[in-house]
Amino acid sequence: MQRPPVPPLMSRSTAALLLGLLALVAASFHSLSIKWGDLFSADALRSSAEFVAGFVPPELASAFLSRVGGALLETLSMSALSTLIAFCAGLLLAIPASGRMGSSLRAATRLLLNVLRSIPELVWASILLIAAGLGPFAGTLALAAHTGGVLGRLFADTLENLPRAPEETLRINGASPLAAFLYAALPLAWPQFVSYALYRWENNIRAAAILGVVGAGGLGQMLKYHLSLFQMQQAATVILAMLVMVALVDAISFWLRHRLME
Repeated sequence: MQRPPVPPLMSRSTAALLLGLLALVAASFHSLSIKWGDLFSADALRSSAEFVAGFVPPELASAFLSRVGGALLETLSMSALSTLIAFCAGLLLAIPASGRMGSSLRAATRLLLNVLRSIPELVWASILLIAAGLGPFAGTLALAAHTGGVLGRLFADTLENLPRAPEETLRINGASPLAAFLYAALPLAWPQFVSYALYRWENNIRAAAILGVVGAGGLGQMLKYHLSLFQMQQAATVILAMLVMVALVDAISFWLRHRLME
């Protein structure tokens, strides 16, 4: 009996794409002129060790820890509020961006989402600091603007990939477009929406800490201040607070996503 032919591992187009990516990686190494020898030289290792030794021991005075705790809560508030604003804005923009309100409105909304998410948080913060002044308000708006563009695009793609049969069944039976969306499409997409929002909250925790470098408040602003004065022990405490905060939020977000998928 003749054996069936063995299917190829990959198509020619996939193989060509992989070869192109490998060529791009090789060209990147060549164009960046990475000097691994200088990175691991004796002088570099000694200088790095001396710099890291300046962070030990971290500052643990009660007054300073109280200030760090206030900055930590400010960073958490910035990330949570910005994610909530972005979630609401992304959900509203995702409906026209998914094509449910016409092709022309879809293209315009997609363009707006691309603009929002293409501008980095630091650039948004620099722009909004001029309008809103220094402090966490500008940082919150900057995170919300960028995250709104990201979530809006993810939500729109989710809505486009949903099966249309439940929604069309309700429409055939006399339901309005809004009712069909709320009772058929939204319940199917809601777990994915919440999962995306929790993941972006994790990202905004880290981004909120970085935005403080440009004066947007929180732990990042404290870190910039103490590093600029070469107060390494105080900076070490701020860095440890960032690590604890990120680990805690990651654990909470993972638990919530796990419960949601169950």
